[in-house]
Amino acid sequence: MKRLFFALLIVVSCAVQAQETDSLENMRPHLDYRMFAPLTFYHDIVNDAFSINTNPSQYNGTLLQQYLNHPDRVVNSQKNIDKAAAIGEELPTPIVTDAHLVEKVPLLPEMTDVIPMEVKVIKPRFWNYKGDYSLQFMQSYVSGNWYKGGESNYSMLGSVTMEANYNNKQKVKWDNKLEMKLGLQNLRSDSVHSVKSTEDLVRFTSKFGLQATKKWYYTVQLLAQSQFTHSYKTNDPVVYSDFLAPLKVNLSVGMDYNVDWLKHRLKGTVHLAPAAYNMQYTRILELSERLGLEGKRVLHDYGSQFTVDLTWELSELIRWKTRMYGFTSYKRTEFEWENTIVFQLNKWLAAQLFIYPRFDDAVGRDDHHGYWQYQEFSSIGFTYKF
Repeated sequence: MKRLFFALLIVVSCAVQAQETDSLENMRPHLDYRMFAPLTFYHDIVNDAFSINTNPSQYNGTLLQQYLNHPDRVVNSQKNIDKAAAIGEELPTPIVTDAHLVEKVPLLPEMTDVIPMEVKVIKPRFWNYKGDYSLQFMQSYVSGNWYKGGESNYSMLGSVTMEANYNNKQKVKWDNKLEMKLGLQNLRSDSVHSVKSTEDLVRFTSKFGLQATKKWYYTVQLLAQSQFTHSYKTNDPVVYSDFLAPLKVNLSVGMDYNVDWLKHRLKGTVHLAPAAYNMQYTRILELSERLGLEGKRVLHDYGSQFTVDLTWELSELIRWKTRMYGFTSYKRTEFEWENTIVFQLNKWLAAQLFIYPRFDDAVGRDDHHGYWQYQEFSSIGFTYKF
């Protein structure tokens, strides 16, 4: 058994001979006795030879050569020595400090020269600008004999959101946001229109606030909304809405609450206004009944209003933007809830899911949906943020 063990040690002999020995400065003097005592087999020498992080010292290398070349000279083992007495351990040498040395160090002379320094004044940035741009495409082909029916179509949606926000870091805030959307669609079954709009929005929101508490602001909000072009239904030449038909303007006074929750992943504002003025105008008088203006060009309402505008970063790749708007004159009620879920595929490519329920009891009641209206679409395309 002893010969078999020493034969195994021969495997590492070439690696040991190739390693450079440590200098005399790295030798451990308290282990000198191993070189002069009767040849003894020590376990730590073999462990060092097999370790990939240890470079054997001169003592260990010399003893290992003896184990490999002259195993018959080994007369004792570490196990027997441990039974007889413990191997001496290196004791730490206490460090003795001399406090009087500090008094012997000469004091440095005082610096009398004044070093001129250039002072650079950085003007604070009160304005913050950001934007979000996207161009989405969708194409669908359905053969004429498709068992579920349907029709082929091409669609495109462009969206631009720009913001310019002022904050003097004290008590004044002024937020401005411009949103523009235009969606176009081509249907084979529509013989009247080659292209018609599916999404059309121009909306400007401006809020001026004075800080009341850490999260609350006294706020005046102005909201104006219209669209770019006329809109039709499929195979119908009748215009249902157009530029400035309608134009909605809402002016409200209330309180704003700044939302910053979920470790800064959910941010936005909540606007509560007990006093609000709402004006609707149509450039085309024939559309007044369809738009709920009671046959007039201008309709004035007074009531209460609220707006919720939030962005939730669900993850690095998924973002949910939601906007809720409500106005009531206590005779009529209008409510909108826009939801946009963005799936960011990479820096430039993203998919969007848009869900938009709306309630308005000023328009005619539908037999299937009542006063509720719904819009939904999904798309994929290019996106850019700054």
